[in-house]
Amino acid sequence: MPRPTARRGASLLSRSLVQRPLLPAAAWASSAGCSCRGVSTKAVPLDESSASWGNNLRGLGHNNYLGKILNARVYEVAKETPLQYAPSLSTELGNAVYLKREDLQPIFSFKIRGAYNKIAQLSREQLKAGIVACSAGNHAQGVALSASIIGVDAVIVMPTGTPSIKVDAVRKLKGNVRLHGATYDEAAAEAHRLVQQEGRTLIHPFDDPYVIAGQGTIGMEVLKQMTGKKLDAIFVCCGGGGMLAGIAAYVKRVRPGVMVIGVEAEDAAGMTASIRAGRLTSLESVGMFADGAAVKTVGQETFRICNELVDDMVTVSTDEICAAIKDGFMDTRCVLEPAGALAIAGVKKWVGLTNLRDQTFVAIASGANMDFDRLRFVSERADASETMLSVRIPERPGAFRALIGHVFPRNVTEFSYRLGDPQNASVYLSFQARGATSEEKRTDAESAMAAMRADGLLVTDLRDNELAKSHLRHLGGGRANVDPPERLIRFEFPERPGALSHFLASLDTAGAGWNVSLFQYRNHGADIGRVLAGLQVPLEQLPELQTWLARLGYEHHLEDGNEVARHFL
Repeated sequence: MPRPTARRGASLLSRSLVQRPLLPAAAWASSAGCSCRGVSTKAVPLDESSASWGNNLRGLGHNNYLGKILNARVYEVAKETPLQYAPSLSTELGNAVYLKREDLQPIFSFKIRGAYNKIAQLSREQLKAGIVACSAGNHAQGVALSASIIGVDAVIVMPTGTPSIKVDAVRKLKGNVRLHGATYDEAAAEAHRLVQQEGRTLIHPFDDPYVIAGQGTIGMEVLKQMTGKKLDAIFVCCGGGGMLAGIAAYVKRVRPGVMVIGVEAEDAAGMTASIRAGRLTSLESVGMFADGAAVKTVGQETFRICNELVDDMVTVSTDEICAAIKDGFMDTRCVLEPAGALAIAGVKKWVGLTNLRDQTFVAIASGANMDFDRLRFVSERADASETMLSVRIPERPGAFRALIGHVFPRNVTEFSYRLGDPQNASVYLSFQARGATSEEKRTDAESAMAAMRADGLLVTDLRDNELAKSHLRHLGGGRANVDPPERLIRFEFPERPGALSHFLASLDTAGAGWNVSLFQYRNHGADIGRVLAGLQVPLEQLPELQTWLARLGYEHHLEDGNEVARHFL
């Protein structure tokens, strides 16, 4: 396959054309095209990431990884999952796309492979002392099931705010759940204490050679299932990097011409940031939508392998992940979790950036432990055909009908209006664009907007407006004519029990009697809470507002100048 070239502004990193696998790592191409969304990073000493887990990790040579993968003990509990052709996705992208269905494992995730392989290698003394893991996700279930089959006492440490559905899932697998601490770091400290005081062995979720080898059996299966067939690239989701490292270690030894491409959420792109920097780095914060891949610091060993062997890294947005969940559902009738759909989102992003056609790609569908409460948010953000607009129309009889005439026969999905200006009306409108592919839908939407503008209407495209997508469709009415003037601020805060109450209490610390004039919150079933608040702040107190926001510590965005705020809020 000819090497694709990243266009400026693209969200990927590309290896040098002359670099071959298994040689010393070459310099990566210019990082101008990599999207980490400005995430703050810091360097991590080479021994810090693994030392914090109490592990003395020693990297294996690539030949040793090949042997470890070939001899991995995973099939006592895991199964060889099918490689399923995705007809709808293939048609849309103009390439053959296959999904490696790791969501069909006993715990609905690939994590069972690495967890079982690691535990199966422990000595009798280690098994007698017991094991411990710190996880609120798929790794916890993998360790619990593996421990019950092997017959070892396992303690799974989870933060106290872990949703009950995840706690119950581990307990059903006979895991001994210990809820400790409000944050993941506090839970990890408790796991480390159990290692030190009780002599338990820590089962690391990714930075362990046996875990990496267990996940690497996925690559072994893919190459076996594609024997004698064209295969250009394998797309792999990346959190801590265990699966990406394992697949790369196997594929680059057995079939080095196949590209291995890692995919990360753009707000949790730790591996991309580390490769860009040429050293292991830690993100200051990570987005939690794709919580199964939300890792601040990737593994020391996984970074070493990925830095040498992985061909490219692609980053994707929350909306792109939601669209990938829908794509996976359309071809499999399975609802993947956000992290489980990362690879599908990566394929779509890669094809859009490179314009490649007639290639054969495999995407690892890595998990389907979806929180049901998230489906509402996913469905709202997944529809690439939905076009959201703000339209200014004259306030006169027949204007609504004329506007809808420009949209018909497309399906109108939302229509909101409230009288504000006696001369002109601001309408929030969304409709489903027509077409079989994303490009056709985009062209159709542009055609509808062009017709409106030709009729003299002022049209604003809101498809990339976060305020509109997160809040406007649940809140509208008109700008408040109040004194002091209203300042609209969009907040994001960690979603955990009591988080909203804590946030409301923090508003009480706002400066000199500022009145709350607007407040909108909606629980999306995610790990990030989103609030839109209006505060009445006199002009001379704006510096005090900035100081208060900085002290508050929540991510925030001032939205006074947003088109949506001016016309609808």
